[in-house]
Amino acid sequence: METENKEKDLQSEEIVEEKDVSPEKEEKSKKEKKNKHKEQIDALEKEIKELKDKLLRNAAELDNFKKRMTQERINDRKYASKNLVHDILEPLDQLDKIVNIQTDDATLKNFLYGFKMINDKFYQVLITDGLKEIDALNKQFDPKYHYAIEKESHKDKPNGINLEVIQKGYTYKDQLLRPAMVKVNEWSDENGKDE
Repeated sequence: METENKEKDLQSEEIVEEKDVSPEKEEKSKKEKKNKHKEQIDALEKEIKELKDKLLRNAAELDNFKKRMTQERINDRKYASKNLVHDILEPLDQLDKIVNIQTDDATLKNFLYGFKMINDKFYQVLITDGLKEIDALNKQFDPKYHYAIEKESHKDKPNGINLEVIQKGYTYKDQLLRPAMVKVNEWSDENGKDE
């Protein structure tokens, strides 16, 4: 019995010692746990911010992609016949030169008159579809719409004026289809010589 009492006393002393030490340890461990939880919360909040940012960026990128694809589809439909119109222009230009030949033969004039009507109808269809001739004769040279293949010097005309249109240029809807090939006036008073 005595040994049992001694054991009980020893156990109660240990419990008292644990109770004396444990509030400090307990408070320290609580602070450590609290700091760990706070760090975890901060890390999770940071991760949430990053994920939200990625989500917003992806949503914006997807929206821009949709807009770009819609615009490309619209442009594809709008300019679908651009290549065909470009390829038809050369034979039509040749036909235009032929029907505008001056002749005294009455039979040939009748044929040319009929062909001219067909030629004009072709151009009318293309103009309705969006073809527009570039007005280049006696206009200031514009490298966006004109292609200079020759230059001459006429001091009585302004510098940089298109003197002659060698081949007509065209735009299709709002895009350049073919630049006008022109002869440009270019001169200089420097040293009394032409450039």
